[in-house]
Amino acid sequence: MTIQEMKIGDSASMAKTVTETDVYLFAGITGDLNPAHTNEVTASQSQFGRRIAHGILGAGFISAVLGMRLPGHGTIYLGQELKFKKPVHIGDTITATCTVAEILLEKNIVKLRTVCTNQRDEIVIDGMATVMPPKEGEQ
Repeated sequence: MTIQEMKIGDSASMAKTVTETDVYLFAGITGDLNPAHTNEVTASQSQFGRRIAHGILGAGFISAVLGMRLPGHGTIYLGQELKFKKPVHIGDTITATCTVAEILLEKNIVKLRTVCTNQRDEIVIDGMATVMPPKEGEQ
């Protein structure tokens, strides 16, 4: 979707259940083998009581919405502010929602509120993304 087609309040979402495989693959790809994510015994003694997913894994669902749905194919990610509000556990279903908050037409930049919620509708990640949507013919 080009900037000319977007309106304040436009929104798109996607949902994914976080699996143990997701967490281990992410740990292997990034090298973040923190026991909070990869060791049930150690994690069970933490403040969370069990393993949690990497915060940035959940934030990756925001990237999927931006690159695949709104604005969609051809979008360039320029920045992201994030606040991790609650842990994401293996088995949680996370819904990432991006909502157009500001349109800077002359710069071809859009700012979107980015929120991830779990299956209990609790906000687990809150933030703001800055993107450059595709221009006409780039989608």
